[in-house]
Amino acid sequence: MSARAVLLVGSARPQGTGNSEALGSYLLARLAEGGMESDVFHVHRCQRPEKEQTLFEAVGEADLFILSTPLYVDALPYLVTRFCERMAAHRAEVPDETKEPEVRFVALVNCGFPEVVHTYTALDMCRVFARQAGFAWQGGLGLGGGEAIGGRSLEEVGGMMRNVRTGLDLAADALLARRSVPEEAQALLARPMVGSRLYTALGDFGWLRTARRKGALRRLWDRPLA
Repeated sequence: MSARAVLLVGSARPQGTGNSEALGSYLLARLAEGGMESDVFHVHRCQRPEKEQTLFEAVGEADLFILSTPLYVDALPYLVTRFCERMAAHRAEVPDETKEPEVRFVALVNCGFPEVVHTYTALDMCRVFARQAGFAWQGGLGLGGGEAIGGRSLEEVGGMMRNVRTGLDLAADALLARRSVPEEAQALLARPMVGSRLYTALGDFGWLRTARRKGALRRLWDRPLA
């Protein structure tokens, strides 16, 4: 039987438009090159009991479980946290003698801020979840400035994603060899894609452009409660 990976996308964005999905899909493609089959689930589509049970069963039968999620308020999104709690409770109820072979778990967390440090709390939450759910923790990858992906494939984004692609390539090679995500892969994703000054300038430009489109450009400095 071929090895199988399950990807859970933690973003609530429509299918095909999320940065988390783009990151997870790239990793799955590299794993597929090594002969690993895969299934993809979206956390916001797995809320009904029958859908949730299908996800639980798929993860339990997988060789590798991948969570790719955005950062919400310095932590995991609510739906991802809810899944983690329910998954851990579900696995605690499964008798040891009926459990499938150990499932390996890896997490990808991206945030809009340029500094990867913002993802560390969420990655720690994933590590704790792995222990509580009885998964083999294979490491986590944090990415700052994830909004630069813009919901596109990493290849489509181009040179800005060079380090990200290389890091995920290294992670895929390690996971196919049943090793943990290497520190080199983590370091490559942690490199800022743009400098902090450029990031701020681009953010300001985007804010002004949106305000102009909404007809609010002249009101940005209003202080109605002053």
